[in-house]
Amino acid sequence: MSVFFYGCITLDGYLADKNHGLTWLHETGSPEETDCDNFYAAMDITVMGRRTFDEIARLEDAASFYPTTENYVFTHAGSLPQKGFIPVSGDPAEFVAGLGPDKNIWIIGGNTILAPLLERDMVDHLIVQVAPVLLGEGILLFTQKEGQMRFRLDEVRQYGQFAELIYSR
Repeated sequence: MSVFFYGCITLDGYLADKNHGLTWLHETGSPEETDCDNFYAAMDITVMGRRTFDEIARLEDAASFYPTTENYVFTHAGSLPQKGFIPVSGDPAEFVAGLGPDKNIWIIGGNTILAPLLERDMVDHLIVQVAPVLLGEGILLFTQKEGQMRFRLDEVRQYGQFAELIYSR
């Protein structure tokens, strides 16, 4: 099993604005400018929180947004309004550990899912795109309790206005 975080942050480290919005990201560029499609093609499973799912659900044809992966959403709801997304609850680290040894798992979105995985040293790869935006406040990507963790920088890429940093354990 390999666990990946792949996502975009601002220069000052925020994943979303203080209202959990991503307008800053949509105004900076689009996924077509990145290597997201190739990354996605290698994934078997996506895992996200409810706020990330809600952002996806607002998109046109959201039900087909991640068509080739099993898509899990951490939520208290028993069902979701979009086909192709499975509601789950509980501890994200325990859930991910139970997904099987031969799967590539993409952690999408927020720190609520990412932090417990980092705390248990379960994240194998961090692919972080940095947008040339300063928000000043918002939702930070990294909020794990464990203070110091080391990753190795494997590659740096540029996609339009985005710098992509690829790290592994």
